[in-house]
Amino acid sequence: MAPFAMNGAKSKMQGGLMEYFVQQLVNGVTLGSIYGLIAIGYTLVYGIVGMINFAHGDIFMVGAFVALIVITALGLTASTGLGLSILALILVLVISMVVASVYGWTVERVAYRPLRGSFRLAPLITAIGMSIVLQNFVQISQGARVKPLQPIISGGHTLMRRVDAQGEFAVQISNMQIFIIVITFSLMVAFTLLIAKTPLGRAQRACEQDTKMAALSGINVDHTISLTFVLGAALAAVAGLMFLLYYGVIDFFIGFVAGVKAFTAAVLGGIGSLPGAMLGGMVIGLIETFWSAYFSIEYKDVAAFAMLALVLIFLPQGLLGKPEVEKV
Repeated sequence: MAPFAMNGAKSKMQGGLMEYFVQQLVNGVTLGSIYGLIAIGYTLVYGIVGMINFAHGDIFMVGAFVALIVITALGLTASTGLGLSILALILVLVISMVVASVYGWTVERVAYRPLRGSFRLAPLITAIGMSIVLQNFVQISQGARVKPLQPIISGGHTLMRRVDAQGEFAVQISNMQIFIIVITFSLMVAFTLLIAKTPLGRAQRACEQDTKMAALSGINVDHTISLTFVLGAALAAVAGLMFLLYYGVIDFFIGFVAGVKAFTAAVLGGIGSLPGAMLGGMVIGLIETFWSAYFSIEYKDVAAFAMLALVLIFLPQGLLGKPEVEKV
């Protein structure tokens, strides 16, 4: 299974405490960015239909596999050249987003739309079923072994450097980490503006308030919900490509692990809030990274879920969520 601990977090790096702390901070923000991208997809769907799409993590996994297949078909390597690599990665990203969007649309049509008027547990059960189907489909079609990928974006920058009697320690941020952080925050801003300023965003907010009144107002509720699933799946595909490029290894099970972590991030930040989903992803990523660096890597998940439990006990709506108002 692909490792979710940061590179080098388990080993004891030499150098001062401040430099080591800053390095783990960079690693944690990178991991949190990936979690935040997936969590936004959970938040988008929950905000409209009030349901958790538990197949969302597996759509992230499908996006990563599609990206790997396209990269392999293009013969893309680190020696390709920066200009051609960027153009090729844009093509890979577009294809991954299109394929993942088709899967997201299919999940909505198969698992949610027919059961929208049913009891609330029914779509949840079918979403879990779709998750199992996607896992087994990828396992059968691509195999159960991990799929490696050689680094494509190399190089980086030194932020801090310390030389003492113990040796030399440099705080570095790779070009891949910069790429992930910039793409993540750009997409968060773009989707926040989409929800707040565009006709689609207004339709989504209307459906969030009351789907029946939104339909009476002339909004195509089915179309709006389908587009929401498509947008969430496209974001999951972006996260899948980022994960593939950063870790260089994937398997059919990464969707379950990432899905649980991203769902935790969405709840921690406040389910239904896009900035909250990103904040929750950052918190989970930082907790995992610092716990792996300073304590035991085996218990990093325990630390993350313990933080979630504490937040929900003392702040049930999450860090940036709004208290739900019961409609009467």
